[in-house]
Amino acid sequence: MSPLYPLLLSLAVIQPTPDPTPNVNSSAQDPARPHVVLPPVMPWSGRSEALIAKPGDPWITPAEANGFTATPSYAETHAWIDRLVAASPLLSREVFGRTSEGRALYAVRAHRGAAGKPVVLIQAGIHSGEIDGKDAGLMLLRDIALRDKADLLAQVDIVFVPIYNADGHERASPYNRPNQRGPNNPGERSTPQGINLNRDYAKADAPETQGMLALLLRLDPVLYLDMHVSDGFDHGYDVTYTFAAWGTYTQSSAITAWLNGSFQAGVDPFVRRMGHHPHFYPSAIDERDLSKGLRFASEGPRYSTGYGDHARIPTVLVEMHCLKPYRQRVLGAYAMMEGAIRQTARDLPALRAAIAADRAARPDTLTVKWERRTTPIAQVPFTAMAAERYRSPASGEEELRYLARTEETRVPVIGQDAVAQVTPPRAWWVPASATAVISRLDLHGIRYERIAAPREMTLDRVRLSEPRLGPVTDGRVMLSAGGFHHAPEAALWRAGSIRVPYDQPRGLLAAALLEPEAVDSLLAWGFFPEMLQADGAMERYASVPMAEAMLARDPALKAAFEDRLRHDPAFAADGAARLAWFVARSPYADDRHLLYPIGREVEGR
Repeated sequence: MSPLYPLLLSLAVIQPTPDPTPNVNSSAQDPARPHVVLPPVMPWSGRSEALIAKPGDPWITPAEANGFTATPSYAETHAWIDRLVAASPLLSREVFGRTSEGRALYAVRAHRGAAGKPVVLIQAGIHSGEIDGKDAGLMLLRDIALRDKADLLAQVDIVFVPIYNADGHERASPYNRPNQRGPNNPGERSTPQGINLNRDYAKADAPETQGMLALLLRLDPVLYLDMHVSDGFDHGYDVTYTFAAWGTYTQSSAITAWLNGSFQAGVDPFVRRMGHHPHFYPSAIDERDLSKGLRFASEGPRYSTGYGDHARIPTVLVEMHCLKPYRQRVLGAYAMMEGAIRQTARDLPALRAAIAADRAARPDTLTVKWERRTTPIAQVPFTAMAAERYRSPASGEEELRYLARTEETRVPVIGQDAVAQVTPPRAWWVPASATAVISRLDLHGIRYERIAAPREMTLDRVRLSEPRLGPVTDGRVMLSAGGFHHAPEAALWRAGSIRVPYDQPRGLLAAALLEPEAVDSLLAWGFFPEMLQADGAMERYASVPMAEAMLARDPALKAAFEDRLRHDPAFAADGAARLAWFVARSPYADDRHLLYPIGREVEGR
């Protein structure tokens, strides 16, 4: 298998047809969603259909019982699980956290034999409208506990989180996710706090995330499966998945090599044998013009896959295809889970060696900025849904109308180039006052040492220029800057301050959180708003004569001031801004203004 395989995705280049008249009969209206007309469904059958319990089976799941039209509520789900756990010595259940509305977050462990086996952790419902993994997981747990699949527990334990975003799950409505074909009662994507849990791993604001990070630390899984349902265009695949990309895009190169090699080599054939069509997850640059190709990009630790990449946890995000029927998607999710568990157990020594290798690595650099390439990596084959174009009387533009057949085609894959990197220091120093930052380091399992007495040190300090606020993302105001200026600076670090060494298994995750230039740094997520507040303001009766005296005695300062007046009319017209300019260059300036509170211990300092 080519090492570039996960990069080489493609989509159809769909050519327009001369027929300008839409044919609504080529699509299918969803009866649970008035006025929503989805693309047509191709007939499907597969070996995985044999997994469905027969009517009257005492262990039929709620989704099986209703013909996969609806997913059970939080209460119904856990009542069914409680009954199953009570019936099987192989299962146990625990609460690992609570939601903002007080609901318990449950994990079910399937275990047989000796203690201390490695864990495969599977979570469903991080986006609770994308709930296929929950209903598939209930079927799988039943078949492990009471049917013929207890052999899955020979080498590993399985821990299953059926509903991660439990509050969003209970905000079910047929009007959620109208682009998705079933179930008829999907939940909401974000939590009631407005947090997308798959953007929260780094900053860890949500109580759900904090519970999951604690679970990850305790279980230390050899594989972490995150079950989703895709958005986007129609295509011929019903089971897609992704993980941190190959080569320069990945931080955990040994783990990624295993996922790209052994994992795919074992999982894809298994899923196909079950009657499904797997592929690496395709993300189009422009869904209305697929000839522009697929994007292939790095991922920061805000995402489950990016977090796993930085924390050295093998992580796979599974995307069932939204336009396939719910029944087909649930069965495909089951096949993907079982295939992943079997391949993990089959190649466990190699996987554990890959994890150990990455946790021992100490990369010299961390890429903090990427740009999309202008040339494709390759043009490769892809199973697309055939489509035609027509001019819509509603949008007034040319639109796609998918047809009920697939076609084989080719399309470019567009990657990224690394354009900015930083060299992690020997350690970071975090002031005792940064309690929210220290609590996040605890959640992430990042090791540090706390000083008991004050210490004077000269460290590399970073000062921002041209700070910019926004956008608002998941309840936080993001912070960026036009420049990050490094310089040595002596300072007193008070008792209770902490030293975070880079030389530790989660050192790269520490770098991604504490290096200010990093895309998902705690600085970028707005953890230091006090940096933007300048103290030391002076009354005008003091600042005006001081500024006049500075102008009179310093020709270079006067020249810089006059240059600013010439090139910045708004500044020239704002007396307060002019006086603040002088205060900032005086001994009375706030030396903490725009100074990143975390120090960097650089070699030789």
